[in-house]
Amino acid sequence: MLGLSIPTLPFLGGAKNEETTAPIVLSYEQVEEIGRELDELRARVVADLGEQDREYIYKIIKAQRGFEVAGRGLMYLGFLPPFWLAAVGALGISKILDNMEIGHNVMHGQYDWMREPGLNSRDFEWDTVCPADQWRHSHNYMHHTYTNIVGRDRDIGYGILRMDDAQKWNPYYLGNPVYAFALMVFFEWGVMLHDLETENIVKGKRKWHDVKPLLQGMWRKAGRQVLKDYIVFPALTGPLFVTTLLGNASANLVRNLWTYSIIFCGHFPTGVQTFSEEETAEETQGQWYVRQMLGSANIEGSPLFHIMSGNLSHQIEHHLFPDIPAHRYPEMAPHVRALCEKHGLPYNTGGFFKQIGSVWGKIFKLALPPFLTGSQSAPGVIVERQKATA
Repeated sequence: MLGLSIPTLPFLGGAKNEETTAPIVLSYEQVEEIGRELDELRARVVADLGEQDREYIYKIIKAQRGFEVAGRGLMYLGFLPPFWLAAVGALGISKILDNMEIGHNVMHGQYDWMREPGLNSRDFEWDTVCPADQWRHSHNYMHHTYTNIVGRDRDIGYGILRMDDAQKWNPYYLGNPVYAFALMVFFEWGVMLHDLETENIVKGKRKWHDVKPLLQGMWRKAGRQVLKDYIVFPALTGPLFVTTLLGNASANLVRNLWTYSIIFCGHFPTGVQTFSEEETAEETQGQWYVRQMLGSANIEGSPLFHIMSGNLSHQIEHHLFPDIPAHRYPEMAPHVRALCEKHGLPYNTGGFFKQIGSVWGKIFKLALPPFLTGSQSAPGVIVERQKATA
């Protein structure tokens, strides 16, 4: 059996907000049934991929480019505060769309089936300082393979934060809120450095010469981004160089704050669970699916909110089906939620302010030593890993 210790969970995110402290027990047969039903859901959506998905991504790309052109153009009127603010807003939206609904999703292979060179996951490059190939390794492989496995998934704290009780506390973590704030402000740079595994370099587990190719890739990509945003485009506006530079920096800040917030809401609010390597050894497909559902959270919002989040507001569905076009997640979500309800599993969802408040509450709480905060060890979900013998 796999016993998972988790905090008390809001059950199904329902209106009554009832809580359950009794462990949920999933039999081996239930888990495999969940796997079969999710496989069938995936197959139905894949079979339906076609023109509507092609039109959708083209519309998003067109909108992203339109906002970028508008933002760049408005910078020439940046000496007038309303136009400067409009320019920052347009560029910020452009960068968010490029980062989330286009870049993140394209590099997951969600549109590889189109055989469109500009939308190929292996060739796509996005408008941020992190090289695409390094992100695909740290995110597509490491995070999505080892989702929420402590010691394997480096997205649990990004190597600098304490985001789970299973991470041993030490005085360094008293700075947890400060580190989180810095990561939020400079998020694209944090993502760039993620694949270096800096904490392992500090511990001597990884040598600098081992990461030399990564550093070279970072230098090339970050250099091009800095040149574009902070030298070339400001220079094109002549006497408005400083105004444009500040506008570009502000647009990058808007993108960083938004991206950080959406990603943290999908991974770290109350109720999201973590796992050990021993618990997750030799998983079946059904057990992998269950881990994805228990280790993720959704954010409720309007269709526009979902687009601006890259549909990572449906993080549960994204972890289940990372290579399915993300705009399909809203239609898949009711099926996933119904499946959770059928088997008594929690479906962690809530509004943006509820989820982000929960995240920051956890960041502050986990900064403190356990003897001040207490241990969260209430039983949660027990999964039978082996078929019961007659």
